[in-house]
Amino acid sequence: MAAIEGAGKPLRAEVEVRLCRGLDELNACVALQKEVWNFSDYDLIPLRLFVVAEKIGGQVIGAFAAGELVGYAMSIPGAHNSGSYLHSHMLAVRESYRNAGVGRRLKLFQREDALARGFELIEWTFDPLEIKNAWLNIEKLGAIARRYNLNQYGISSSPLQGGLPTDRLVAEWWLRSERVETLLKTRRHTPVRAEMTIAVPAEIYTWKSAPQHRHKAEQVQARNREHFLDAFARGLAVLGYERDAIGNGTFLLGKWEKLIDSSEAGASQAPAPGGAE
Repeated sequence: MAAIEGAGKPLRAEVEVRLCRGLDELNACVALQKEVWNFSDYDLIPLRLFVVAEKIGGQVIGAFAAGELVGYAMSIPGAHNSGSYLHSHMLAVRESYRNAGVGRRLKLFQREDALARGFELIEWTFDPLEIKNAWLNIEKLGAIARRYNLNQYGISSSPLQGGLPTDRLVAEWWLRSERVETLLKTRRHTPVRAEMTIAVPAEIYTWKSAPQHRHKAEQVQARNREHFLDAFARGLAVLGYERDAIGNGTFLLGKWEKLIDSSEAGASQAPAPGGAE
C-alpha cells in the first residue's frame, strides 16, 4: 500500500528518516494512516499491528520534520517456500511533503536496514492504476512485477480507491540485484526490451473520484487486468515504466532473465502472501 505522491512542499532539510521509537511514535503512524487514506475504522490498521511488526523482525520507519511525523513505512516478515523476506505493508507521506523525495528516502532506509539483517528481498503490492506510485516503484527503485492479485482486500472504504475492486500488482525488490544496484548508483536503467505495453490514462484519477465517470475507470481496470494476467501467464514481467508530458503511464513488459540465485527462482513460483499491501 502506498500513498506517497502529489503536489506539495519541497523536501526540507530538517526531515530525518529513522526507526520509530515507542508507542507515541507508533500512534502517530496510525493517525497519519487515517489522514492519508481516510479509512473507516473497519479498514484502519491498528496500533497493535505496528507494535507487533516492530517486535517480530519487521520495520516501522518514520520521516520526521522538527520532531513531527510526516511519513512512515511499515513492513512485516514473511516466508516463501524457499526463504524469508520483508513485506512492506504500508508507506504514507503527509500531503504537504509529497513529490519531495520523502517516499524514496523511506524506501532506501528500508533497504539498508533489510540488508543489514540479511534480507535479499522486499515485496509490496500497489494499485496498477496509480501512475505516480508505479513510476516510483519501477523506475526510481528498480522493482519488478510478475504477479497480479484480484480484488485483494475487497471494496475499500478509502476514497483513493474510488469504489473499484482492490486489484494489486506484487512488486519484487531484489535488493542486491544488478538491476537495483546499478539504478541506485547511477539513476539510470538498463534499456527494456518491451514485448508488451499496458497503458493507464492520466484521467484515471478524475474518473475514479467522480461517480458519473467511474465506469471509465472500471473499463480501464478490467482491460488491464486481462492484459496483466495474460502477460504473466506467458512469463513476462513488468521491467519498466514511462510517463508522457501529459501524465499518461505505460507499463513495459519483457522477459526477466537476471536471477540472483535459486532462491529468487523459487520465490517467483510462490504464491503471493495474502493480507499485505
